[in-house]
This record gives sequence, structure tokens and C-alpha cells, in this order.
Amino acid sequence: MIVYEYPFNERIRTLLRLEDLYEKFTFFLQQEHPLQHHVALSTIFEMLEVAGRADLKSDLLQELERQKQTLLGFKSNPNVEPERLDAVLAEVDRVSAALIAAQGKTGQNVRDNEWLMSIRGRTIIPGGACEFDLPSYHAWQQRPAQKRYDDIANWFAPMAPLFGAINIVLRLLRESGRASNAIAHAGSYQQMLQGKVYQMLRLTIDKSLGAIPEISANKYMLWIRFTSQDGDMKPKPNEADVPFELTLCNF
Repeated sequence: MIVYEYPFNERIRTLLRLEDLYEKFTFFLQQEHPLQHHVALSTIFEMLEVAGRADLKSDLLQELERQKQTLLGFKSNPNVEPERLDAVLAEVDRVSAALIAAQGKTGQNVRDNEWLMSIRGRTIIPGGACEFDLPSYHAWQQRPAQKRYDDIANWFAPMAPLFGAINIVLRLLRESGRASNAIAHAGSYQQMLQGKVYQMLRLTIDKSLGAIPEISANKYMLWIRFTSQDGDMKPKPNEADVPFELTLCNF
């Protein structure tokens, strides 16, 4: 099965982009080749670009507090497992405290490092990080893998609380939806939303169908059109009936 996610607003779009970058970062950080660590470091630079919004930290803190109050409201619900609820509440408190303790602008430690900024300035140029352009960076890449790992992990560490908050916010959002089965007749599906506000759509589909969703939505209507890829990967309309699972998520 393949899961596609569609954000309904810019805030969730930013969180999903940062989540994607974090997954890429953690994968390449765990590798050992200098080129793989170059990707991990370059991904930190991308994170700085996306996380540059000054209000992202405060937005996450407000959302965590709102989720905490919502979860506290389930305390008296007999259908809720108290141990699981307490564990989630404790996680929200822990993540919030770490985010509050994080001082300054996200990634400021990287911005204050002139050597890292010189690398960042060259990486935006195609081929700009060659050894003749950045001999000191080339020398660093020849260090043992564990040393490079430790350096990159230390540069990222002040940003970790932000990604801890993003992780729990998106997890709670995904868990808020209820999945339903749907069919796109002749490759097209529409659903009236009647003004109800959603944060994100999740679409799950059998990968063997080869159907790719193109999604658009506003507060009144959701529209999904499925395509498929031909030999040159160019999308073409999928005229078959396409079964899929649809989840509309909202806090």
C-alpha cells in the first residue's frame, strides 16, 4: 500500500516538509561514506530554510497546549485507556518543556558558525562543494566516520526539540482521522466538505493499481483525479474505477 498526504493549509505543509527532511537527515546520518554525510549536512541547511519562520516555535507550543487540554477532556471517558492517555500527556509535557528550553532562533548555532555558512554558500552552487573550492571541508570529509557523525549530530542537536514537537503534532493529527473506503469512478472522485475545516487528507491505495492521485481541495469540496505513468513517466488520465481508503484529519 502507498500512503499519500495532502495538507489543507500552509502550516501543515511546512510541518510535512520538515518531517520529510528529518527522515532524510536521519537516514544519511546513520551511513558512513563522506558523500552520505554531505547529504546529511546539506539537509540541515535545507531545514534552516524551511524552519526560518519566526512563529513556527510558538505555533507548535500553542498546538501542543491545545492538544493537552483536549486530551485532558478524555480523562473522564470510560472508553479511553487511562495508561495510554497518561503516556501521551507525559510525552506532550516533555516535548513542550524541551521546546521552551530551546533558546534563540531555530538553527542559530549553525548560522553563527562561519565555517558551516561557507559550506552552505557553496552547496547552493552546482558542484560548488568540490575539494578545490572547499579544501577544509574536503579535509573534514576524510576524518573517521564516527567523528563526522558526532560533528553533524552536535550541529543538529539544538534543533532536535523542534522536530520532537513536529513528530507528536503530526502523529496526533494522523490519529484524529477515521478511514473510509471510497471508489473513484472512471478515475475521478469528488466529495462535498460542506464548509468543515480539515487539516490534512490521507489517501491509501494498493500500489499494484499503478494509480497516482492528484488532489485539490478547499473548505467546500474535495477533488481527486487519478493518473498513471506511461513509458516516459508522463502522467496520463486513469479511466479505470480506482478503490482507495480516505482519511480526513482534523484536531
